[in-house]
This record gives sequence, C-alpha cells and structure tokens, in this order.
Amino acid sequence: MFLLAAVLSSLILGTYGDEPVSAKPAFDPRAYTPQTAACPAVDRSVTPPLLKTIDLKYVDINPPKAKKALLLVHGWPSLWSTWANQIQEFENDYHLIVPDLRGFGSSGHPGDVQSSSQMEDIVSDLTCILDQAGVNTAVCVGHDWGAEACWEAGRQRPDRFTELAGAVVPYMPSAGPYMPIEAMTQYLPKLTYQIYFANDTTGATTELDSDIRRTLRGTLRSVQSPPPAAFLTSTTSFMEAWADVADIPAIPFMTEDEEDYMVESYTYQGFGKTLQFYTNGNRYGSYLFQSKQGNFSLAQPALWIVPTQDPVADWLEVDQLLHSDQWFSNLTVKKVSTAHWPQLEQPAEFNSALSEWLSSLEPANPTRARDEL
Repeated sequence: MFLLAAVLSSLILGTYGDEPVSAKPAFDPRAYTPQTAACPAVDRSVTPPLLKTIDLKYVDINPPKAKKALLLVHGWPSLWSTWANQIQEFENDYHLIVPDLRGFGSSGHPGDVQSSSQMEDIVSDLTCILDQAGVNTAVCVGHDWGAEACWEAGRQRPDRFTELAGAVVPYMPSAGPYMPIEAMTQYLPKLTYQIYFANDTTGATTELDSDIRRTLRGTLRSVQSPPPAAFLTSTTSFMEAWADVADIPAIPFMTEDEEDYMVESYTYQGFGKTLQFYTNGNRYGSYLFQSKQGNFSLAQPALWIVPTQDPVADWLEVDQLLHSDQWFSNLTVKKVSTAHWPQLEQPAEFNSALSEWLSSLEPANPTRARDEL
C-alpha cells in the first residue's frame, strides 16, 4: 500500500472536463486588480543554492469584512481565474485570496524548473502570500496540483492552514519507497504524457507554446466535446492526438472572454516553468522532504470533492486501495458527477458542497465525518 502511495503522491495532473456550464454569469477577470507578494525562493540549480526574491501575483477580495479567509489554489494548466464560479459565489461572505502560482501568468519563478519548485517551495509561497495579505490562518482550497499543495500545506503548517479542501486528487503522502512516473503508467495510462513533460521539458515547452490557445482548448475538454482517445498517452508529444483536427472547439465551460484571458496570461511567459510539477528533480525532492519529516497525519477538518467520471483515474478506487482516509482525523467526502474540472463543470453542485462544509466548521465538529452524495 505504501509503495503505491509513494508513486501516486507525485502523479497529480490537469486534464479535461465532463459537463459544460450553461448560462453562467459573466465573469470579467480584468475587473480584479492583482496584488504582489515579494517572496523568498531557492534556486537549486547552483551550488550552494541561491536565495532569490520572486513576485507572486494574487487577487485579494473582501478583506475588511469577512470572518474567514479562503485561499484558492489552482492546478495545471489553470490560473487564478479558473476559480471564477467560486469567486462569484463566495466573494461577499469570505476573504478570498486567489494566486497565480509561481511560473503561471505573471507570477515570478526562481528560474530552475527542474529542482527549484518542490512542494515545500509551493507551501512557502502560499504562506508568504498569506503574510502579505495580512491573514493569519486560512482554509486552503485546491484543485488538481493545487489540491496536493493544500494537503501538503496542511501537513507542513497546520498553524496557518487550519482547514483543508481538495478537489479531484486524494491525499497521498510519501509514506513508502519512491518510484518514478514510468512505473505508474501501467496502472494509469493517461499519465503517460507526464513522462514526456519530465524527460523532455524543453521540447514539451516548445510544443505547448507554439499555439497556446490550441494547447488550452485541447486540454480543457468535456464529455460532450471530448479529446481523441489517444490524448495523454504519448511519451513524445502532448498534442499529436489532435493532429487531424484543424480547429479544436472552444473550452466548453468558459466564456470567450475567460478563454481569451487565459491565452493572454499564458502568453506572458509560456508554459515552461509551469512544468515544474512534472520534473523528476522536484518530484523526488518533494518526496525526500516529506518522507524524512515523517509526520503524515492531518488533524484539521478536511473536505475531499471527488469527481465520479474523471477519465484519467477512478479516484474513489485509488482512495480505497490506499486507505488514504486513515491519515485524517476529520474527513468529509463529497461526490460530484463530473470529470476533472468539478469547480468549472458543475459549479452549483461544487459550491453547495463547499458551502455546506464551511458552514459545518462553525462550530467545529470534532467528530469524524465521511459523507457521500
């Protein structure tokens, strides 16, 4: 069990959706003014490692009046704006802090994509952003890689991240031997593209950057407008499965303006540094840091929102196989009938699950809960 847990802990990904969002309210990402946090960052590409300062961008909403802060953490290939539906739902009741992670959009990066963005670095960034926003404690809400970041933030800094919510990816600590991505694709073949990202980061960057809109459209798909069956299964290309499709349809659960904003944001510095999540150096470094510390339990109230139609993996089955819930003291599980993007595909259902859980935190319920919709 621990062997598979160690493998899976480094294999979280971003992929395509299930149900399109219809008649969604207009969301203008340009109406929100980003703030800047100057944060320490380690460049491990040199010896000794070099400490730098990077500027991280985040949107800060409703700070004066809210009783509780929510830190919304995106995955790949996403941005702060992919939390549009949650911003619209919660911005009047909570203090929302919504960053672009290092290397995404116009957020800075220490420069070394291979080994200088381990999970401890991402947690440091999130803590720095909380400091800049004047927030002592927050609920960490993450999707995809952002979920892994929130689980790890709660493990490392329970004093700052006092409640945790993760969408799609369950908590999978580095509690056993490390294994590389190549060993895992026999179980989850839709992770094969990560071998490409890890072993040919330069080539992958060139391919992804060659047509940013096409890359985003090819990745953020739905069941009604699916990708080709071979998508995500190549070790030498990310987009070759789309080669016979001249014009990929628009992202089904975004407005035209939201898609344009994503294209513009990724144009700023491309995809290269965002591949930090997939490189072998960062994965192994994260594993070493976590496994040496050895404190894998999460005592905070936690919510896992799990899609039941994600084509990449049956995450409920993975959770049961690994007994991931054994590490929690107070876990609530909510199922949603979507693929990989529940916060975008079924925002009403996602927001209801999150809102219900947040309401249950006051007063906090010390009893373990495992609700399943």
